[in-house]
Amino acid sequence: MDTEETTEAEETGETAEFSLPRSRRANERLHALIPGGAHTYAKGDDQYPENLAPVISHGHGAHVWDVDGNRYIEYGSGLRSVSLGHAHPRVVQAVRREIDRGSNFVRPSIVEVEAAERFLATVPTAEMVKFAKNGSDVTTAAVRLARAVTGRPRVAVCGDHPFFSVDDWFIGTTPMSAGIPAATTELTVTFPYGDLAATEELLTRYRDEVACLILEPAGHTEPPPGYLAGLRELADRHGCVLVFDEMITGLRWSEAGAQGLYGVVPDLSTFGKALGNGFAVSALAGRRELMEWGGLRHSGDRVFLLSTTHGAETHSLAAATAVQTTYVEEGITARLHALGERLAAGVREAAAGMGVGEHLVVRGRASNLVFATLDEHRRPSQEYRTLFLRRLLAGGVLAPSFVVSSALDDADIDRTVDVVAQACAVYRKALDAADPAPWLAGRAVKPVFRRSV
Repeated sequence: MDTEETTEAEETGETAEFSLPRSRRANERLHALIPGGAHTYAKGDDQYPENLAPVISHGHGAHVWDVDGNRYIEYGSGLRSVSLGHAHPRVVQAVRREIDRGSNFVRPSIVEVEAAERFLATVPTAEMVKFAKNGSDVTTAAVRLARAVTGRPRVAVCGDHPFFSVDDWFIGTTPMSAGIPAATTELTVTFPYGDLAATEELLTRYRDEVACLILEPAGHTEPPPGYLAGLRELADRHGCVLVFDEMITGLRWSEAGAQGLYGVVPDLSTFGKALGNGFAVSALAGRRELMEWGGLRHSGDRVFLLSTTHGAETHSLAAATAVQTTYVEEGITARLHALGERLAAGVREAAAGMGVGEHLVVRGRASNLVFATLDEHRRPSQEYRTLFLRRLLAGGVLAPSFVVSSALDDADIDRTVDVVAQACAVYRKALDAADPAPWLAGRAVKPVFRRSV
């Protein structure tokens, strides 16, 4: 490295340029064959600093290795799905056992009823359950069922929550609405989280038109006192179905999800992500009176609720059963909270110590932490997020969020906090310069939902 390069590195706080040549070539191969270079937009390389999007080789526990041979402490594993850590022995053992016995048959397997019994024992607020492969399948099934039961066309979604489904009824409301007819989108209306008066006004405006209210029962903040119970009362009074999307809150808030923690029972709820520890499984659960509309033991018109060839693959259902058993027997939810609390406290202390405590902000429930990067005016900044992610990656921390898995240990948390402190030192320099550009080394990371490329 020549003198000019050394001086630049010193100014940006980098002792050696971090690069991922093999990952960069692998990303080019991905883009050549797969639209967007990933099968989930949130995993796209546009979500990472330019040329610093690791392509993963393998993972174990709380660590992953990229194709360049770098090891990272990983957060947000599998977009929150791998909450027990990669290749968890109890889950792997259950999956291997079922794979050796066959994975899919022309009739239901005994594993299906065992998985259903385990689920309903873990989530006792539900009376019936049907499994599928991904979250969109079950949220759309909930919407379809609500429309069938009520005979109403409109869906009311919480506008403060970022994602419910890949299907038209929701995606049409996002900036990525290309290809979706306006007539479909017009049937979806939004209500604000935490505001019962605004929700009642919406239900009154569209009297006898709203089939369901669908929301995440909790997010980065706790529900206001009485809010979920108030939604329950509104839904009952206006004759619509209350649907809790528990993709994230399921297992992470309590073994029975947010409904188990807060004691408010929805008509329908949807689970996924942590349910399979990375294996593809999701669930629609709810009151028998509603769920039977999708079955054979009711007198009304049949509802095409869910019918998935791979929804009952034995190894995925075995994984779900093992995950729930592990959560209950080993107190996993409590461990996630303890790890998250330790991490949040360490990050906040490190940020404050470097003078960026009001710019790097940790938010959310301890088991589901995210961070916000704010500029010198305390506005959300993709540029400062880019700077921060670059320094984390260089320090061996892969963290699009700070969502923990139970495989982390105290040493992982301590190492993460040390890397965050180093990143915050650079953050402070950029704030003092009122210009993060010299520390970006390329374009800024981009939001997932945007109209143009």
